[in-house]
Amino acid sequence: MKIVSLKRLGEIESVLKSDYPELEFYFFKKAEDIPKTLKEELNILIGYDGGVDANFINECPNLKWIAWYATGVNSLPLETIKKRKIILTNSRGVQAKQVSEFVLAFILDDYKKMRTSYINQINKVYDSRLTGKRLSGERVLILGTGSLAQQTVKLLKPFNMTIVGISRSGKSKEGFDCIYKIEELEKHLNKADIIINTLPETNETYHLLLEKHFELMNDECLFINVGRGTVVNEKTLIKALSQNQIRHAYIDVFENEPLKPDNALYKLDNVTLTAHISGNDKNIKRDATKLFKKNLDYFLNKNDVIENKVDLYHGY
Repeated sequence: MKIVSLKRLGEIESVLKSDYPELEFYFFKKAEDIPKTLKEELNILIGYDGGVDANFINECPNLKWIAWYATGVNSLPLETIKKRKIILTNSRGVQAKQVSEFVLAFILDDYKKMRTSYINQINKVYDSRLTGKRLSGERVLILGTGSLAQQTVKLLKPFNMTIVGISRSGKSKEGFDCIYKIEELEKHLNKADIIINTLPETNETYHLLLEKHFELMNDECLFINVGRGTVVNEKTLIKALSQNQIRHAYIDVFENEPLKPDNALYKLDNVTLTAHISGNDKNIKRDATKLFKKNLDYFLNKNDVIENKVDLYHGY
């Protein structure tokens, strides 16, 4: 069995070879470096690379499983993978700890006016009247109740915040004070002090948030997006910020990446932008490989996986 990595994994490479001496492992820097002859023989792909498109998949006739080292799979040719009946797993949960810490950092940065303090520092202004705000008692609305949302709840709960979730099913999840179905979203927007999007990109979530939703939001609301940029049309987001329909936004994911220098978001004062970095973590390769090994042990015996299998019809 031939297993090909789309990324170099450092010391992890020797560990995999040692733990599975009966398997053949090949490691590359990127997808385009993989020889055509190896594509024709490989059985498992691991890692992450934007070069894995429909043509790439079709050049791998013996591919049985893709272990994607990222949470989002929307960049992959899901229809081709589904048609070929290829198993797809992601790293859901692995990046949740890092991303949830970014969410907490965004909230504290805003509520404690750290950005304003930094601007004052740059301008050599000493303003001891600057007053922050407590998190205790604030109402948080989280779009999505998956692993990222659940990890975020764990970090926010000690601050005595009321945490409400929105999901497709509306089923209860530990830590949330209450969860509602996505059809009830409009009823809860105005009540939220902080709205956090953690939803993946699917047919159901694409441009989920419309102009009417931002109009319903409290104009003192803080909006954070660490899910997928496509949850809201970029023009809609820019309009909401320009018209102060919300007070501020922290955006790590965008509808079109990377942002071009002339993007209107750069010109707004009430938005803080990070370059899709909230999931970057030095431990990702190690933790994702640990998950891969667990699935690999099962795959070698059952020709299937037991964790993080992506539903190709729903896209997550």
